[in-house]
Amino acid sequence: MTDTIQISAEYRAAAGRKRLYSGLLWAVFALLMISGFGLANDRNAGGFWAGLPQILDFPAELVAEAAAKAANLPGLMLNAVPALIETINIAAVATLIGVIGGGIMALISTPGLAPWPRLIPVFRRLLDIARAIPELVIALVFIFILGGGPVPATLAIAFHAVGALGKLFSEVAENASPKPVEGLQSVGANWIQRMWFGVIPQVAPNWISYAMLRFEINIRASAILGFVGAGGIGYELRNAISWGQGRYDAAAAIFILLFLTIVFFDQLSSMARERLVRGNSGGRI
Repeated sequence: MTDTIQISAEYRAAAGRKRLYSGLLWAVFALLMISGFGLANDRNAGGFWAGLPQILDFPAELVAEAAAKAANLPGLMLNAVPALIETINIAAVATLIGVIGGGIMALISTPGLAPWPRLIPVFRRLLDIARAIPELVIALVFIFILGGGPVPATLAIAFHAVGALGKLFSEVAENASPKPVEGLQSVGANWIQRMWFGVIPQVAPNWISYAMLRFEINIRASAILGFVGAGGIGYELRNAISWGQGRYDAAAAIFILLFLTIVFFDQLSSMARERLVRGNSGGRI
């Protein structure tokens, strides 16, 4: 009876400490948010609160002009298709590079699979760095070095995709059964053969699912990077917005086209991922 009371008291004390620590962390987080908001508001031209009542002015003007020129929207959307294709190409190439680079980094940074176990922390930190730096920052660096266009955008998105996919791929590879790898090793297969025939068939459905999800994200990222001169439909959207009133119908057409494209690829990849996961549900994930 005494042991039960003591255990109960220790549990309540531990739970109380946990709540205290959680409260302190939330308090620190709230203070950081408040101080950061104050700093950002001071640096913002005109102040946040002063501009808040006008937050819907631009969308209202854009929708009104687009509605008044609705007959022009189909033609303007058609004119933006080449830029949209460029955006999709940027996302596709960046995703392909991210899948290849992320797959290699995942295999050489996964315990039990890595050919150089002592270098696993190094490779994992490299993935952390690639994942931590936003695509926008990387794109600005590449634009400074290479100039504007789709190449800097592709490299920036691919760099970030390697970090993100490498992390996800590594987590999947950690759960792969070691028995095929051990069997291949017993017959003298080298590391590449062990990975290709023993690990890749197990992780391929999940890797493909993550790659398709990343492709959706990369389409959005490539559109955003167009605002900094990286080409694609984002560049056309920035130009349409910068002209101001009189060209808002072009901006609305690009918004609609981009929205429909993202919805299309989202639905397509969702169906494909569902099939992959359902088809792999009987296997080991």
